Amino acid sequence: MDRPPRAWHVFAVFLAAIASILATTWLAFGVLASWDPDVPHEVLLRSLSGMLAASLGASAGFLLTLAVALRPFDPAALRLTPGWETGGTLAVAVAGLLALGQALDSATFLAGLGDRGAMAEIRRLLEGAAGPELFAAVVVIGVIAPAVEETFFRGFMQPRLAAHWGARPAVLATSACFAALHVDTSGIHVALALALSVYLGFVAHLTGSTLPAIVCHIVNNTVFTLQTALGWTVTGRSLNAALAAACAVVFVGCVARLRRAAPEAPPA
Repeated sequence: MDRPPRAWHVFAVFLAAIASILATTWLAFGVLASWDPDVPHEVLLRSLSGMLAASLGASAGFLLTLAVALRPFDPAALRLTPGWETGGTLAVAVAGLLALGQALDSATFLAGLGDRGAMAEIRRLLEGAAGPELFAAVVVIGVIAPAVEETFFRGFMQPRLAAHWGARPAVLATSACFAALHVDTSGIHVALALALSVYLGFVAHLTGSTLPAIVCHIVNNTVFTLQTALGWTVTGRSLNAALAAACAVVFVGCVARLRRAAPEAPPA
């Protein structure tokens, strides 16, 4: 990235990705509908198969956009090479995201918002999933989607914006774009996505690599998928209150540990 593109170019690629996602998602639904022609489209859209098709379509849209924006393809241009992180610090980074996710989830429940928005719909679709359905959900939601999203947002957008604006504005701007793709009617999903994205941006910047953010996102999504499908979601108020407090402490400790472990302040 000797000559980083201008900031407006990065956002233009983001807008192109949105257009590409709409096209590939429409195509994915078309393929799914052709497999089950007797199922009404409204039912299909609100099914687990429909959600997985949408996720695959979005991932394809991101990859198609990157294939056009980055020619020739170079993994280093997306920071898909190891940073300074060790196995121990990577485990701390993963623990930090899991703690943050659970703290936010528990806080959402305590605020009486757990049954609203896209997250409630996702949980409804995943509850009781087993066998091939659960396997497909883990592969698509747990592995493919987070790996592709991190490659685009933390690998492509964030370092290019940081080259012009500095690290913190780049993390915030990238996270805002990430959250914008998770907008729902309640606003809960976008708020959760924003908070998690800021942390992932912090991890990617601190380590100088996209790979730790990819690992964190994959583990987080996989745990969420399995936890929901197997009925391990925490619903009691007292337990959620304790979890929110404990996970907040763990999260702060993980962030502090990562800062101490960093060999030096990474360049903006």
